[in-house]
Amino acid sequence: MLFEGTPFELDRLMLIRILMSVVLLAFFAIAMRSPRLIPRGVQNVAEMGLAFVKNTIADEVLGKEQGKRFLPVLATIFFTVLFLNASSIIPVLNISSNARVGMPIVLAALAYITFNYVGIKKYGFFKYIKSSIVVPGVPLPLHFILIPIEFISTFVLRPFTLTVRLMANMLAGHIMLVLFFSATQFFFFEAAAGMKIFGVFSLAAGFGFTLFEMLVIFLQAYVFALLTAVYIDLALHADSH
Repeated sequence: MLFEGTPFELDRLMLIRILMSVVLLAFFAIAMRSPRLIPRGVQNVAEMGLAFVKNTIADEVLGKEQGKRFLPVLATIFFTVLFLNASSIIPVLNISSNARVGMPIVLAALAYITFNYVGIKKYGFFKYIKSSIVVPGVPLPLHFILIPIEFISTFVLRPFTLTVRLMANMLAGHIMLVLFFSATQFFFFEAAAGMKIFGVFSLAAGFGFTLFEMLVIFLQAYVFALLTAVYIDLALHADSH
């Protein structure tokens, strides 16, 4: 732990977060430092990633015009989640800093501020709130039930579920990998001779779960960015509620 006992105290997870953030910035700095008309190498990988976010998230959900407008926010969220999650399968690091609530809250706050800002800017504060929580065409008595539900769903549950989904998935993956590889170490180096064979199975299970975790790393980045785009689109069309 660095700077222990000071306001700038950095534990292992925070150091991993800083490291992966530096890796992310370095990746794009190297990829875009001298872009070519026909990309290759690192630039090609970076542009493929950006094209994926643009085509399958931004343009698909928001359309060409609004997709271009919000691509910087969606790409920032996607690549931040992706790179911070990637440390969960890197030897020595072995954990995603998204497995602790701090960074998921920051990313959820970014999404929350963005979609509410968009709605308020387009409709004004009170009209946006009204359009988001009042369901048209229902009997008056039902509004007493639906308005609180819509308010909680839109303004409370959205950031909460974004935060918890990301944190819980990465924490669960970390725990499972620790269990598999701890069991492998136990069976190979501490268990009785007759039980060492079980180490082969726990090692195979750990390797298989690592491959699954690679899929989860990508899916969490995709889902977080996709839901952010969906919430922005809902804010843009709040009057069509």
